[in-house]
Amino acid sequence: MVGPEQGPDAPLSKTITYSRVVDLSHTVHSGIPQWPEDPPVEFQEVATPDRDGYYLRRFSMGEHSATHINAPIAFHPGGLSIDAYFAESLTAPAVVIDVEERCSDNPNYALSAADVAAWEERHGPVPANAVVLLQTGWQRKWHDPVAYLGAESNGEPRFPGFNHDAARFLIDQRAIAGLGTDTAGLEPGWDSSFSVNKLLLEQPRIALENLTDLDLLPPTGITLVIGILRLQGGSGSPASVTAFVV
Repeated sequence: MVGPEQGPDAPLSKTITYSRVVDLSHTVHSGIPQWPEDPPVEFQEVATPDRDGYYLRRFSMGEHSATHINAPIAFHPGGLSIDAYFAESLTAPAVVIDVEERCSDNPNYALSAADVAAWEERHGPVPANAVVLLQTGWQRKWHDPVAYLGAESNGEPRFPGFNHDAARFLIDQRAIAGLGTDTAGLEPGWDSSFSVNKLLLEQPRIALENLTDLDLLPPTGITLVIGILRLQGGSGSPASVTAFVV
């Protein structure tokens, strides 16, 4: 749709068509699952209605806590920080690849390029500039931090994710805008090199972790709106992620 100004240089007017809205963000509290080295989530009451006439708390948390977005500077020195993301880049179409059944018996499951090809046989090619969301069912473990991170006896986390080849295919062959997942990392827990995050964030793309309610979304027909805190120099930000479903 062309806006009020006509002609080849006129700005385009964009619309979001939807029949329902799904909140993909977890509630933030002090008991959420956390990587062991992450800062704790803390709240402190600083004003009360009786004493001050209003209620106010101070809170503290890591930039990669709860539902959040990672920025390139998290993995690439000199990379873009979260405050530099354009508003336009935080609204994007999305598709969902549902692998919950495979993950129920295999917590180390890694989505492959062949899995993406099989999804495309049913739903068509992943659109350019889309965010690909991986629905593993891991949200059901959110209220049990030990189960959510699934740490082995040696401390190695266990949860599903994208494998490097699938991420490379989606970036190079489908020109995606980003990746998202309902687990604690884009790559499986055993991948301590953060290979998928590093690959994805070679450019300022969308990297969403700890999403929820992906099982309420269809495979296609989704628009994401991602709310961030514009933390100066931030390596990422807690995020409020909303899905508009056609």
